[in-house]
Amino acid sequence: MDPHNPAGRKTFFGQPGMLANLFSVEMWERFSFYGMQALVLYYMYYPAAQGGLGIDEGVAAGIVGAYGGTVYLCSILGGWVADRLLGSERTMLSSAVLIMLGHIALAFIPGVAGLTIGLLSIAIGSGGLKTTCVNLVGTLYERDDPRRDAGFSLYYMGVNIGALFGPLLTSFAWGTWGFHAGFGIAAVFMALGLLQYILTRKGLPETVHTVANRLPRSQYGKWVGIALAFVAVVLVLLFTGILNPGNLSNAVILVVVVAAILLFATMLRDKGLSSDEHSRVLAFIPLFIATAAFFALFQQQFTVLAIYADTRLNLSLFGMDFKPSAVQSINPVFIIVMGMVFAAAWTKLGTRQPSTPVKFGIALLLIGVAFLLFITQAQTASVFVGWIVLVLFFATLGELFLSPVGLSLATKLAPRKFPVQMVALYNLSVALGTALSGSLAEFYSRENEVGYFGTMGAITIVLGIVMLLVAKPVLKLMRGIR
Repeated sequence: MDPHNPAGRKTFFGQPGMLANLFSVEMWERFSFYGMQALVLYYMYYPAAQGGLGIDEGVAAGIVGAYGGTVYLCSILGGWVADRLLGSERTMLSSAVLIMLGHIALAFIPGVAGLTIGLLSIAIGSGGLKTTCVNLVGTLYERDDPRRDAGFSLYYMGVNIGALFGPLLTSFAWGTWGFHAGFGIAAVFMALGLLQYILTRKGLPETVHTVANRLPRSQYGKWVGIALAFVAVVLVLLFTGILNPGNLSNAVILVVVVAAILLFATMLRDKGLSSDEHSRVLAFIPLFIATAAFFALFQQQFTVLAIYADTRLNLSLFGMDFKPSAVQSINPVFIIVMGMVFAAAWTKLGTRQPSTPVKFGIALLLIGVAFLLFITQAQTASVFVGWIVLVLFFATLGELFLSPVGLSLATKLAPRKFPVQMVALYNLSVALGTALSGSLAEFYSRENEVGYFGTMGAITIVLGIVMLLVAKPVLKLMRGIR
């Protein structure tokens, strides 16, 4: 008898059966998210004659980085709402509705107004959904269940099925009917994802409705006031020009750093944490930094690599011309192919698999190598698309060592008092890296490819080596969690 499934319930590749439902929901959400994100940079900087908004290329890349960072930054809001107001399940449902409305705005409201409403709605909704969906996956396992990392790898693979087909179909719609048709397809499939969730939500454990640390009603007024004050400050900064499209990514970086410090401090100062929980939060600090460094490079697939695909790649293949946005589907192909391999490897190795700090160090080495590969093509006028495939192969290997493992780690290291907010802290590290990917894009140009890619790759490889050197003391702080 399986000790982790004593009742003989239906399983999914040896995992809890509800894992299939959750990754199906997230698959449709990722379809719409990546389908939209594959187009939005080009929509911003293409001229009006080609259906775009004519925004400066560097500014557009900065906006994409700021938007991506805001998605993960909003995971703090989603985590807070789940932990203190609605619980994970209801927060996820509300977030899915908001995402769908954002895609509809991009599809039907023209110009900067539609862009602003759409990106804000999707950022807030995706932040809430990312945090809560991961937490719902975590509820399917006991903390010591050896299937956890394999389960998260399977979930991550399911997510990337949506990420694969989203850019392909929205690229086809863009090429055939224009940008807004591409955004419209994203809206349709987000609606399908929402329907999927509504039909399967009853199969989740009852614990998903639990509000871990319910906010007393006496404090509602204070938090409404804080929210209104924040909105007022942002509006003042926008209208005075202090906050503008050109510095959005830097502003998000500042907010993320401050938020991370406050969140770490809040948990570390909480007297309700046990000594083990306190130590595990400390252990997460170097892992937070490593994650941010990894995603500062990895998320450049939506900024620098997107511009590179549009301006440097030969996109003619087998007699067909592809849109540059189709390149965004390469990474999900590798995730789908290799996700099962990694899941099987972690399951087979069990307690003999590398510890999480070692996996993070390896991930940094791999993404650094991926960037160094660009240097080989610096003198090539029209780069064969196979080189981007090779670059993204190494980047994806790094992603599989870090990202699904990081999601699993956040649920394992989380203090019982802060189950969702610890996942939000992980997402915050991704927010920092994503916002940095927008700011760093300003330094990229055709003329300085060797300097740009060489510097990025070398620094990250050094960080990977440092992570491997400190792996043992970090593992000791994790107090029995690998």
